[in-house]
Amino acid sequence: MNSAAQAKPDEPAGNPLRIIKKYPNRRLYDTATSSYITLADVKSLVLEHVEFKVMDAKTSEDLTRSILLQIILEEESGGVPMFSSDMLSQIIRFYGHAMQGMMGAYLEKNIHTFIDMQKRLQEQSRNMYGDNPMLNSEAWSQFLKIQGPAMQGLMGNYLEQSAKMFLEMQQQLQKQTRNLFSGFPFPNFGQEGQGSEAPSPGPGGEEKK
Repeated sequence: MNSAAQAKPDEPAGNPLRIIKKYPNRRLYDTATSSYITLADVKSLVLEHVEFKVMDAKTSEDLTRSILLQIILEEESGGVPMFSSDMLSQIIRFYGHAMQGMMGAYLEKNIHTFIDMQKRLQEQSRNMYGDNPMLNSEAWSQFLKIQGPAMQGLMGNYLEQSAKMFLEMQQQLQKQTRNLFSGFPFPNFGQEGQGSEAPSPGPGGEEKK
């Protein structure tokens, strides 16, 4: 019996995590294939949904995010960029902001929602045109042309509602913070919106007391 085909009891089910080592000369070494690879190869692993981890060969520091950011930078520099300058500026402004963590979770949730919608559309396309890879590729393009406006409308409605909920949550947090610290002797704290309006004039032009 081939022992390599049997998984050990302490090994996780499925394919093991693929380890890629980065050396000081910036070369990437794939331990699964025992060969050097490029960023394009790493991108292929991402597209194939292969779980991997990039580690510094000397310090074992996790460099996965750094490598993924390099791939995004290359994609944004050439071809059709996904992020506009305004969007990138908005994202940068959230670094160091009190709501940085919340913004990251908000973006991640919306990406997962978009992926779920994409999967549903692919399932609808498969039901209509079958599993033939060649036919399905062409049919998928046609399907998107037909369903594209509807999908954009759905995403627009979802993002609008999501943005509204985000703003309401932000306002609620500000209100709770104001109530929490209103008892502390901070000058003008908790008085936002109070006393800012000029008193309305009473009869005869006199101000109401």
